[in-house]
Amino acid sequence: MKRQIKPGAQRNAKPVNLTRRRLALALPAAGLARAARAAPPGGARANILFIVADDLDYGIFSLMPKVRRLITESGLECRNHFISLTLCCPSRATMLRGQFGHNHGNLDNHGDYGGFAKFFHDGLESSTFATWLHGAGYRTGMLGKYLNNYPSEDSGSNYIPPGWDTWWVGKGGTLYSQYWYTVNDNGTSRSYGGEPQDHFQNVLLRRAQQFLRTAATDPAGKPFFLYVSPVLPHKPYVAQPQYLDLFPGAQAPRKPNFNEADVSDKPGWVQRLPLLDAAAIRQVDTIYRKRRQCAASLDDMVEALIRTLRSTGQLANTYVIFTSDNGFFHGEHRIPDDKRRAFEENIRAPLVVRGPGIPTGRVVRQLTGNVDFAPTFAELAGVAPPAFVDGRSLVPLFNGAPPARWRQRFLLESQPPQVNSVYLSYSGLRTAARQNFVLYDSGEGEYYDLAADPFQLENRYATMSDALKGELRTQVNALKTSAGAALRRLEEGSGGQQ
Repeated sequence: MKRQIKPGAQRNAKPVNLTRRRLALALPAAGLARAARAAPPGGARANILFIVADDLDYGIFSLMPKVRRLITESGLECRNHFISLTLCCPSRATMLRGQFGHNHGNLDNHGDYGGFAKFFHDGLESSTFATWLHGAGYRTGMLGKYLNNYPSEDSGSNYIPPGWDTWWVGKGGTLYSQYWYTVNDNGTSRSYGGEPQDHFQNVLLRRAQQFLRTAATDPAGKPFFLYVSPVLPHKPYVAQPQYLDLFPGAQAPRKPNFNEADVSDKPGWVQRLPLLDAAAIRQVDTIYRKRRQCAASLDDMVEALIRTLRSTGQLANTYVIFTSDNGFFHGEHRIPDDKRRAFEENIRAPLVVRGPGIPTGRVVRQLTGNVDFAPTFAELAGVAPPAFVDGRSLVPLFNGAPPARWRQRFLLESQPPQVNSVYLSYSGLRTAARQNFVLYDSGEGEYYDLAADPFQLENRYATMSDALKGELRTQVNALKTSAGAALRRLEEGSGGQQ
């Protein structure tokens, strides 16, 4: 981090127009001259609508019928989509830059190790998918949640990062409760109250529809990129009033690993977790029901946005991408509610896409990750991403035969040990061979053969062969210190097998 931000320090806010000078640094030189490789039928570059839910786990996502009908069944689903560092700001930084956490350096939601202030001071906003697409002629919009603890005192209250034409982003008040919050509306502060029409989800949807209608009548005919980032279903899980009576009696799924009885094979931090008693289980079920209500709201939002695209004549020329920044626990392995662990419930996230040239009902089984969004958007826009990008474009998976070479292992990372000793720092792998392998700084480890043990009930780290353990450890250590093309080559090597 370039400078430490001290609470209460007095600094002059930078005017928005000065910060926009960073745009000159944003686009790789080769990008402007590169023709669009993923143009839809007719030759025009496609629009992109990117919707990122907040803490939406795959289990609840699978209960969203409108998303399933309008995107999954009308396009493709990436069944093996994973999040490298399962926490809001690090995951979103990875999306913006196409880098793993060890390369962009944003490893937490706030303080010296992460959050918006670090992203801003490290100058990372000078080159994101926003600047690349803006420089390539896209009308860009960011609506909803940006990076945690935006803005900072140094950036200024109404700072707009480079690359964005439209900016409507939460910046204060009680945003997560959905009421009594403040946004930066294209450089102007606007506050909202506690009436139903003020619910953040309602205002977000109205602004997104307004953007889509305006973009459809652009006299210059620019394609658009719209990033819609709701806060739902993040804690405290508050949907709009019309959803609050839904799903009476709903319970979190009682999977085999729910409130896991025997954790003697697990690392010490799991062994120290108490069994969930009746009161704790009731709370897990209450949270689950509220999150289902939030998901119903998200489902309706997606339907409304697709209806708007259809009414403006833009649906056939728009890629609609729906995903989440990480998964979530609902009592699995005794974890009542969290998102900072390497178990499948947490690292696996939904990813569905519809758009020009994508056949209906396509299932993609290759390993994909949040690191892949930035290079995907670059290819759709016809620009070359910078060399620092670690991810790979998903466009080759959209139709036809999959590429001959693809990643066989995906790096898992965590918060640094300095942040919170309770959440032990780790690094690991999720492999195409359905292995989950984790090494903790404490010296402990986990290994699960997910083909035989999908609920991760038996940690076989202590009994796995020395050869396999050494091979996977070598792969982890190589990936967590690599970047760019070298990292992608390491991902593609043959996976460890027993």
